[in-house]
Amino acid sequence: MLQYKVVELSNVTEEAIEEALNEKVAEGWNFDGMQFAMRESSKRPSMAFLLFTREDEDA
Repeated sequence: MLQYKVVELSNVTEEAIEEALNEKVAEGWNFDGMQFAMRESSKRPSMAFLLFTREDEDA
C-alpha cells in the first residue's frame, strides 16, 4: 500500500526546501512533487508543500 506525506513550509527559501527534501529522503520517502501558495501582493511564494510517497512496510 502506498503512503503519502505532505510537508508544509512557511519559510520558503532554498535552504529550507533543501533541508526538508534531504531529511525526508533520508527517512526513506520518495520526492513526488512541490506546490507553492502565492500571495497577490508578492512575487515570492508564501508557502510550499512538498509531496512524498513510499511503500507501506507493514502492508
